[in-house]
Amino acid sequence: MQSPSVWKLKGTLFCFHASMTIIISYLPVYFQNLGLSPAEIGILLAVGPAAAILAQPFWGFMSDRWKTVKRILLLCLTGALLVGYFLFQLSEFFFIIPVIYMFFSFLSPAGGLGDSLAQKLSVERNVSFGSIRMWGSLGFGSASLAGGYILSWIGIEHIYAVFAVFLCFALIFAFNTPDSIPSKRPVRFSDALRLRKDKTLLLFLAFILSISLTHRMNDSFMGLYIVELGADESVIGMAWFIGVFTEAAMFAFSVYWMRRFHPLTLIAIAAAIYLLRWILMFSAPGPGFLLAVQVTHGMAFAIFYLTGFQFMGRLVPKELESTGHLIFISMFFGVSGVVGSALGGFIINAADVKTLYLVMACIAFFGFLGALLYRFKFKSLYSM
Repeated sequence: MQSPSVWKLKGTLFCFHASMTIIISYLPVYFQNLGLSPAEIGILLAVGPAAAILAQPFWGFMSDRWKTVKRILLLCLTGALLVGYFLFQLSEFFFIIPVIYMFFSFLSPAGGLGDSLAQKLSVERNVSFGSIRMWGSLGFGSASLAGGYILSWIGIEHIYAVFAVFLCFALIFAFNTPDSIPSKRPVRFSDALRLRKDKTLLLFLAFILSISLTHRMNDSFMGLYIVELGADESVIGMAWFIGVFTEAAMFAFSVYWMRRFHPLTLIAIAAAIYLLRWILMFSAPGPGFLLAVQVTHGMAFAIFYLTGFQFMGRLVPKELESTGHLIFISMFFGVSGVVGSALGGFIINAADVKTLYLVMACIAFFGFLGALLYRFKFKSLYSM
């Protein structure tokens, strides 16, 4: 029987990712309701990934420096709750920009810190990391369905109330979750700076970027593709639902597949699934086919994220493990989010959404080759 404290961490992840769903899915609608232009909304949505690029490694380093993941997680959750209150009182575009930057500087790192704590506690308590992380996906999927009904009932102008309820529950669970056992070695800023000279680490992040770039492009533009194929907005929600709950199932059964293969082999397999996924989506004759392809989202993301996240911890010193975890997440969601949205928008303007998926398949192909080359060169870095 698992420790009750692990269940509290599962509750934290469930509620936090539910709150993130409300922001990711409905913030554009909220801004539109304020009367902001599409260009202004696009700029505001780019601020979140931009804030994450710096904030995630910073808070990861601070958790290593102060020898606590839990307290930094509580700080970020509290900061997001307080800054969010002021954010949703504003209606002027230029006033929103600095406040939304502060908001995501607290909100974005909380997810990575929660995952870092889950990874550390899973090792300390001998439980599967995936069995803990799946609750984040379940929270995301559940809120993606329920959030729309709640906001259509109470009105999009009350988005902060729904977000705050989920985040308050996340805070309560996090407050009662135990901290991980810290490294006894001191951590200095110079230690973190030395990571930028580690060629093994930089090469790993390079091919991680090539795959995560396509993942984030799809996050941004899949809805447009579904509409272009002739479906309505309800199909977009169904597509997310299928993808997220397939992802949760893969997390749940990760204990059975993660130990069977070398982590770099699994990353290469995930890269191959991404490549196949974009080829199938490019070839989709209609929305029904695309919904079936959504099953591959859970397979690709779960394998890629879980294995990459854990392997990142092996590439950095033990005392900088949380820093490494949040650098990985900053690359996966922050850098890829900014570059993917800009590049994807450029490709769509030059051609169409269908062409974007062909370009994504080409990028994923090079990512797959990079994963294979890295696996053969550095496989000895991590023993089974």
